[in-house]
Amino acid sequence: MNAFSLKGQTALVTGANTGIGQAIAVAMGRAGAHVICAGRSSCAETVAQIDNAEEIALDFANPMAAKDTFADRTINILVNNAGIIRREDSVNFGETDWDEVMDVNLKAAFFTSQAFAKAALPRGSGKIVNIASLLSFQGGIRVPSYTASKHGLAGLTKIMANEWAAGGINVNAIAPGYIATNNTTALRADPERNKAILDRIPAGRWGDPDDIAEAAVFLASSAAKYIHGSILNVDGGWLAR
Repeated sequence: MNAFSLKGQTALVTGANTGIGQAIAVAMGRAGAHVICAGRSSCAETVAQIDNAEEIALDFANPMAAKDTFADRTINILVNNAGIIRREDSVNFGETDWDEVMDVNLKAAFFTSQAFAKAALPRGSGKIVNIASLLSFQGGIRVPSYTASKHGLAGLTKIMANEWAAGGINVNAIAPGYIATNNTTALRADPERNKAILDRIPAGRWGDPDDIAEAAVFLASSAAKYIHGSILNVDGGWLAR
């Protein structure tokens, strides 16, 4: 038996239309899973890269968007990747930007996980992988709601593991470092900022979305069956510096 195989499993990946979510969905497909790609915009580009996949529309601006998703089908793996960010000095940060980020990044992740657990606990098995952040550990600058949401997601990962591990559900998280995606194009295009970031990363390079994707496959596989409540830093050594 290949402990890293996801053959026969069904995985739901949120925010699978681009970037890290897309890479995770494709990697889970490569590992043998049937992949459900969820997003508020089309995931057709992602689905086209996977042998056995489908897409569903879920807009996590409504934190309860997925509450009925798990009731009528068996989904073995949930990846909470969908997220948004708003940037402004903390002294000027508005309530609307705060609420919108917290709803998508934290509230939706919790209630989607809750709906998953209600279906998975009676089966006695399931995997949840949350996509946290370096800002689950650090403060950052000009992103107060994002930082709060990612600190909160790290905490939720631990409490859900505490409550659901004995019921056969593994709940873990990945904290990505600086990854080369559309969201970081401006940083990489700024010579000074790019150099400052690379100088801090022991690995000496930006991460690739596949670096996160393969870690997610590992946490979703039976190879990680005794890992509960962990936050795996996939950051090229950034936090060790």
